[in-house]
Amino acid sequence: MQENTAVQETNSINQEQISGQNVVRVVEKTETVETKRLQEHYNFFGPVTFLYAVFYVFCMFRNGSGITFPFFLAGTLLYFVFSLSKLEITLKKGSAFYMVSILLLGVSTFCTDGWAIIGLNKLAVFLLVMCLLLNQYFDTTKWKLGKYVGSICQLVVMSFGELGKPFSDGKAYFREKGKVNKKVWYGLLGVVIALPILLIAAGLLSSADAVFRKMTVDFMNWIRPGNVFNIVVRVTFLFFTSYALTSYLCKRSIPEEVKDRRKGEPVLAITIMSLLSLLYLLFSGIQIFGLFLGKMQLPEGYTYAQYAREGFFQLLAVSILNLILVLVCLSFFMESRVLKAIMTIMSLCTFIMIASSVMRMIIYIRYYYLTFLRIFVLWMLAVLFVMFIGVLINIYRESFPLFRYGVVMVTVLYLALSFSHPDYIIARVNIANAPGADGTGWEESVAQDYGDDFFAGPFFRGSEYGDFSYLSDLSADAAPAIIPYMESLGYDFGAYELENPTDIMSEDTQAQWWGSYQPKGFGYYYLNHNKKRLDQTSLRTFNISRYMARKQIEARIDGK
Repeated sequence: MQENTAVQETNSINQEQISGQNVVRVVEKTETVETKRLQEHYNFFGPVTFLYAVFYVFCMFRNGSGITFPFFLAGTLLYFVFSLSKLEITLKKGSAFYMVSILLLGVSTFCTDGWAIIGLNKLAVFLLVMCLLLNQYFDTTKWKLGKYVGSICQLVVMSFGELGKPFSDGKAYFREKGKVNKKVWYGLLGVVIALPILLIAAGLLSSADAVFRKMTVDFMNWIRPGNVFNIVVRVTFLFFTSYALTSYLCKRSIPEEVKDRRKGEPVLAITIMSLLSLLYLLFSGIQIFGLFLGKMQLPEGYTYAQYAREGFFQLLAVSILNLILVLVCLSFFMESRVLKAIMTIMSLCTFIMIASSVMRMIIYIRYYYLTFLRIFVLWMLAVLFVMFIGVLINIYRESFPLFRYGVVMVTVLYLALSFSHPDYIIARVNIANAPGADGTGWEESVAQDYGDDFFAGPFFRGSEYGDFSYLSDLSADAAPAIIPYMESLGYDFGAYELENPTDIMSEDTQAQWWGSYQPKGFGYYYLNHNKKRLDQTSLRTFNISRYMARKQIEARIDGK
């Protein structure tokens, strides 16, 4: 069991005499050692939690990917470590992995401008923080995926029941102390006296330095009723939720034990899995001889692009289904050598399906170019591959920590994805296959693959009107590939200084509704799309990717 296990106290035992018999009524109040320490150290947890909430607003208010994001995560981990210290809980060795991963995701967010990666980074940070808390407060060595998911949901939902704890703990603390410490009053008095002095000093410093004056003006622009209300709400919300989360963790209400649910009759699982495995063996054989070795002809009228497009997502769905089925068998059915053999066959067939999916996606990309979704799907296939390796080990070694293996491998793979700058990869690959500067040549190249069905090609595919349109919507991460390409096409980078860069497009280009979908027009749309974000030059919102993109543009403006 975990250190600092819950200590239960039984209070108020009342005895009543009823019909000559003694009836004992026991009123139980469960309280842990950590719960008492949280209340006893309210003079620490109250102010520090409030300062943490203020720190969050300073770092994150209207600033989702600036330099302050990794600092906020570092501050979160410091708050976590200091809280453990006050609660007298020893930091576990296994927590180091989660903490390092969280910090790396913070650095990744600061180094990228891709909205998809930024959003995924924040989701990953949330999940890693939840896993860190559960790992630290509970004995999770025997927990599996279902237990972790259920515990995370319980932790998030039930914590809201502790929102009143800052009031109750504060009341109990000050009642025990008798009165508020004089140092607190002196501190409040110091704040009141310092405010007018701070205003005078800020005015003098603003007149002495232009950079500081700009920062002061920007700050004063914040002081509007809407912003003030927004900030107050955010600080209040984070203060109460952070304290409530700590309070619920201290209660240790999540049961640590894991029930053995492997009681199902294996014959049932063997029947289902064996039938599926026979189907998968047949399908795998077709993939090996048809797709991998190329010894089978495609159905009449099919191109490889169509073949890849129609089969990819189905194979991905089947691979995920197979993973779920194997995990269900491992969790709910009694051990059986036959079942192990069948699960092994299914896992090996899934490897072939994953390889087939990868090959189909590569073919698909060759014909339809690269997008973030297609990169992300390839990443998902890599995750499935490494997860099935762990599953194969777990089939024959029950003690194998499959969940921890999965967390480590998925985290490592995701860190690789988050630091890879997918938008740059997309731009570089697609530009390498782009048509000429005059916009000619692409009709011919598409016609070679699609014949008379020109509008089925990559530049006219449903709602996505073209690869150049996709390029124009990419983030600043793509600038190292797009800016040199724009320069080779003869773009006027002075357009960046205009409010609407499209104003300097030629009349011919303006007359074409598809100006952003061809080489002559997409670059101006790219500049216009990113201009507002690139112009965010304050220290708080500083981002490496946006900074480098702006420098590339300015260098070409100055060069003219």
